[in-house]
Amino acid sequence: MKTVHFVSLGCPKNRVDAEVMLGVSMDSGFRHVDDPSEAEVIVVSTCGFIEDAKRESIDVIFEMARQKEAGRCEQLVVTGCLAQRHPDELAREIPEIDHLLGSSDMTKLREVLSGPSDRLLVGAPSDWLVSADSPRVLSTRPGSAYVKIAEGCNRTCSFCVIPQLRGKQRSRPIADVVREVERLVAAGVKEINLVSQDTVAYGRDRSDGAALPALVRAVADVPGVVWTRVFYLYPETLSDELVELLGHHPKVLPYIDMPLQHAADGMLRRMRRGHGGSRLRRVVERLRREVPELTFRTAFIVGHPGETAEEYTELVEFVKWAEFDRVGFFRYSDEESARSFQLDGKVSPKTAESRLRKLATIQRRISKKKTAALVGRELDVLVEGPSEEHELVMTARHGGQAPDIDGVVFLSGGEASPGQMRRVRISQSSDYDVVGELVDDLEPTEPPAKRAPTSKGPVKLRVLQSDGRAGN
Repeated sequence: MKTVHFVSLGCPKNRVDAEVMLGVSMDSGFRHVDDPSEAEVIVVSTCGFIEDAKRESIDVIFEMARQKEAGRCEQLVVTGCLAQRHPDELAREIPEIDHLLGSSDMTKLREVLSGPSDRLLVGAPSDWLVSADSPRVLSTRPGSAYVKIAEGCNRTCSFCVIPQLRGKQRSRPIADVVREVERLVAAGVKEINLVSQDTVAYGRDRSDGAALPALVRAVADVPGVVWTRVFYLYPETLSDELVELLGHHPKVLPYIDMPLQHAADGMLRRMRRGHGGSRLRRVVERLRREVPELTFRTAFIVGHPGETAEEYTELVEFVKWAEFDRVGFFRYSDEESARSFQLDGKVSPKTAESRLRKLATIQRRISKKKTAALVGRELDVLVEGPSEEHELVMTARHGGQAPDIDGVVFLSGGEASPGQMRRVRISQSSDYDVVGELVDDLEPTEPPAKRAPTSKGPVKLRVLQSDGRAGN
């Protein structure tokens, strides 16, 4: 069998795309290898949202290009958002690239692998939408998977180029999402992470009445699903039904991922967010009040054109007031095709970096207090496997910890297997992680998981998550 190696950069949505391409490659008779030096074909799934992500993508492309001289690589394929955004430049500046596929061209990889094909295979960003029938091979840790429920975005945020890279909103039918979840559960998945560019807008582009609350309920009610997590909620007024599900459905985690981006009215207007700081406060207060045990994750951009010292101070005070559980801070990236590129009042990178560091320091203290409050509590956790830092230590996550971005639970006091749901008592804490002692003897009784006939099992996919979620 010929060999293929994948690198996925950016957000979990990009990871789903890479997993589909993994499925395409295996259906085409290729075997995945962890070491790029052993691969005859190397695929780099790029992120092109902000400048840092673009630089990282370029660095990885050059790193993989060297394998054409030092390794077995015969073909270098570059896909994803950066290829969608700058296909001609990449083709011209990096001759080592053999094929370029865009953000909706996952299945075109089959053409590349089956024989001679064009070098530029970049189509329109709205050409494709994942479905339950898409070939897919999981690369996440045992027991957990991302499910992409829609593609594209209809928002017009000033700083964001996602609609240019991914097209307009396209939502999947509820029945199709449920069918994919059923297959994942049959393969042993217990945690379903629902993702899209603008999750709260799910179904608004459809004529069948589909809406996010109905989708979340349908997914959570699939037998075998233990945790349902919802990512990327735009900060608008949430429906009573969705809030009720987040607060009280036993299989829906009380976890909110809602990028707020700023808190000052003037700044939010320049960002074209469609609301002001007072509404954000009302949203936070309502969710804290109506969703017991809420974990609130958000993101903010500092240094957007026109951000004054007074507006930055307002953001600082908002972060102190809200005491969010998790926060991602991003320095504004001046993208030529974004509306904000034309705005006056550019903030220097040095000032933006200073503002970011101050906010990060404030949030670190808040996070340390939050994790310390867990000491002594008993929590259910999903076992992930050996720690990436310490092979002899097992890690897990409780419901307030999303995969890859929120810290982990280091396990002690017994044995556990990847993919198990276990019970722990939290004994120690740090800024972001905690230590949990196993307090149950065995995993709670559940029907044994049966691997889906179409599943080829998870692979170890090289993932560089440069978290481009500031676009939501």
